[in-house]
Amino acid sequence: MPELVNEPRPIGVSAEGNSVRTLEDLLRLSACGDERAFAELYDAVAPRAFGLALRVVRDRQLAEEIFQEALLDVWRQSARFDKSKGSAIGWIFTIVHRSAVDRVRSQEASTRRDTNYFHKNTEDDFDSTAEQAHISLEGQRVRKAMQSLTATQRQALELAYFGGYTHTEVAALLGIALGTAKTRIRDGLIRMRDTLGVHL
Repeated sequence: MPELVNEPRPIGVSAEGNSVRTLEDLLRLSACGDERAFAELYDAVAPRAFGLALRVVRDRQLAEEIFQEALLDVWRQSARFDKSKGSAIGWIFTIVHRSAVDRVRSQEASTRRDTNYFHKNTEDDFDSTAEQAHISLEGQRVRKAMQSLTATQRQALELAYFGGYTHTEVAALLGIALGTAKTRIRDGLIRMRDTLGVHL
């Protein structure tokens, strides 16, 4: 497994100044154990991937840790990339985003466990319990609705709504035209609306 370093080069330029292969090519070579290809891939996506992790967790040190772990997951899972289901950068960012969200959820769960002692003898009134149940059910419905989206729609929506990126930034991150990004987001929202039966 290659050693990760935090010294990204400009995208499209190798250490020797030569043009590099596409991210799809680099993922394919990484899947074959090519550490140089992975190092090239790492350098190409590091700044934006780290930025995505930082947007989710809002803590630089934690974002660095998540980013490193997520890139190692990219290395380990590179054979699973399927370009017919979306772009390489979108696939990589999905792994980074999920890692960051999982860490946030884990920390929230840990915090709840730590504070549970102080609340274990407190009975919630009916309204509070009903509200918590409603929030939980709504969360399940939204997660289920997200699964109904295509991979490209889900990537665009995750970046726009969970990552906090603008439509222009989503287009740049996924390497697609602005109109295409807007279409994916719009179509994803329409499908979410239809699945949930609400107006988004």
